[in-house]
Amino acid sequence: MPYSLLDLSPVPEGQDARQAILNSVDLARHAESWGYHRFWLAEHHNMPGIASAATSVLISLVAQATERMRVGAGGIMLPNHAPLSVAEAFGTLATVFPGRIDLGLGRAPGGDGAVIRALRRDPLADSFPQDVVEVISYLGDERPGAAVRALPGEGTHVPVWILGSSLFGAQLAAHLGLPYAFASHFAPDDLERALEVYRAHFRPSRHAARPCAIMAINVFAADDQAEAERLRTTMQLAFARLRSGQPGKLPRPVDDIDAAIGAGMRQAVDRALRISAVGDEAAVRRQLAELIARHRPDEVILTGQIHDHAARLRSFKIAARILSEMPAAKAA
Repeated sequence: MPYSLLDLSPVPEGQDARQAILNSVDLARHAESWGYHRFWLAEHHNMPGIASAATSVLISLVAQATERMRVGAGGIMLPNHAPLSVAEAFGTLATVFPGRIDLGLGRAPGGDGAVIRALRRDPLADSFPQDVVEVISYLGDERPGAAVRALPGEGTHVPVWILGSSLFGAQLAAHLGLPYAFASHFAPDDLERALEVYRAHFRPSRHAARPCAIMAINVFAADDQAEAERLRTTMQLAFARLRSGQPGKLPRPVDDIDAAIGAGMRQAVDRALRISAVGDEAAVRRQLAELIARHRPDEVILTGQIHDHAARLRSFKIAARILSEMPAAKAA
């Protein structure tokens, strides 16, 4: 089973977007050497702590800096874009980096109401299923007689994934016979049901002969339990601030998370982030094994917002060593 990485190009407090992007490229280089199968970046807008708004641009930078690892979007928020533009962007990437580009599509806005207006998006429109089919058609076989063609794009057959955090995405991926990635790292409530629906209703297609589901897991690994739990406070703080309508740069870790955000908020955040593995190598190994055994994903994609870049590298290196040694989770 392959193991992969999801990155938001986080901007830590005390740093800027340029350093965040350089950190992402550095992480990708290391991830490839550690056996990670994919490196995905996600589209978010108007977020001081996230530098991956121009997702396809960052994908290009990461693909240039690596050699074999698949690189892609986890994902592109399709309602923000014309399907033709998405197909052209990813068709161009696939033309330059053949056999290495993935396109994950989501239907969330990737921002608030102000972002929706700035992107000229119609908040009442919901043509996501039709738009997915349109993107796939542009990336499919060459269509010399078509009135509109994605050039570059057509003939590249860029693999399309459906992203989701609810049953809608699971149903759509099953209906279209597409691979599916569930955002269990921040929205775990429907994880079990969504995977059940996806697997039960999957219709084999030219895109996939059988269901293929990715499960996202937060990982905070360190040399000892206390340090891992301290590293996790960065993501707890960031999530609490986002829920409170106060997003900012990625916070520095704290010694007492309850004192920083309150026990009630911390409990709510921990429920949302419960698909996580936290601790030293032995603890993370046990927790990852339990999550994989329970949910039986075809692939896991790891993430984890850690303020210090060196600590983030260390965490993902530990996780890669664990997953590469698991009988059910070998690198592809």
